[in-house]
Amino acid sequence: MLGSYGAEDGGIPVEQVQELERALQDAGVDHDVTIYEGAAHAFEVECRLYDRLFTEAEPEKDGRDFKSVLNPKSLEVIRARCEPSLKDAVAEERYQFERLGYFALDLDSQPGTPVFNRTITLKDTWAKELKKA
Repeated sequence: MLGSYGAEDGGIPVEQVQELERALQDAGVDHDVTIYEGAAHAFEVECRLYDRLFTEAEPEKDGRDFKSVLNPKSLEVIRARCEPSLKDAVAEERYQFERLGYFALDLDSQPGTPVFNRTITLKDTWAKELKKA
């Protein structure tokens, strides 16, 4: 479990976060809880998680129709929460979202409704896919 909390977040008192961390520790649950001093509450964003367009490296191999190997999960759109510093994000920069990959602010973003696109994951899954074949 991964937990990131702002010490200045009025919604969740620091004492409760510390209590949760102790309970996780006592239960033997693998976790990483970080309390950021001076940080306020996270804000909601849209994240577009792009993946490979095809489920196979050679979509037209052996004359097959490339549409038969389209990846139905080539785009997943999720809601996420980001730390307050990302309210000032700019499209020209790249940001690493912990354990997820690198993201860029989309030009579709509007004030108060940021959209981030994943540009690359943190680990390559092609090798795993090739082993399945």
